[in-house]
Amino acid sequence: MSADQPRVLVVEDEPAQREVLAYNLEAEGFAVSRAENGEEALMLVDETAPDVIVLDWMMPNLSGIEVCRRLKIRSETRSIPIIMLSARSEEVDRVRGLETGADDYVIKPYSVIELMARVRSQLRRVRPAASGERLEYEDIVLDATSHRVNRGDSELKLGPTEFRLLSTFMEKPGRVFSREQLLDRVWGRDIYVDTRTVDVHIGRLRKALTQHGGSDPLRTVRGAGYALG
Repeated sequence: MSADQPRVLVVEDEPAQREVLAYNLEAEGFAVSRAENGEEALMLVDETAPDVIVLDWMMPNLSGIEVCRRLKIRSETRSIPIIMLSARSEEVDRVRGLETGADDYVIKPYSVIELMARVRSQLRRVRPAASGERLEYEDIVLDATSHRVNRGDSELKLGPTEFRLLSTFMEKPGRVFSREQLLDRVWGRDIYVDTRTVDVHIGRLRKALTQHGGSDPLRTVRGAGYALG
């Protein structure tokens, strides 16, 4: 799994439907995690927060609507987009799902092509760089498609790790990322890297951002991590 590969968690108790969704998402370039029930879904989210969750409503023991409610009341997981899947087509059910915190509601049976488009739409909202979007912050412009960064009229030379770090910061300016969160997003959980490595690459990114002048836009938050702005 690539560290900057967008992650989708599929929560579906029907094995055939779960595998069809996972297969199509992987074909679209997503890294897919699978959960067959609500309890497993919550555990997987705690282990590695996905970028988007595709969540079935009707599951035994812990329903999708309850999983959604629990994730949306926690500050750490509140911003993860949730696409609710349900055979419930009544307006009152759609309203309940959305009021619980679901970001989108798809009625079964659904078009896989349409669902993929909805996943990409949610991804563009939370991780625009992963969708090839152009990001801007003050005089810094990051083009994820061409893998170029400019500050003012000057092109900056960034290594791949520094590029991923900057993408992470520019997707959420002002947000403080801990070293552990940056390790997870930039290097990935499958690779062991010491947290001090983050400081080294932050230093390199700072040097690259100021190589043609200008103030350092990165902020160190003592005891918490780093932020852009």
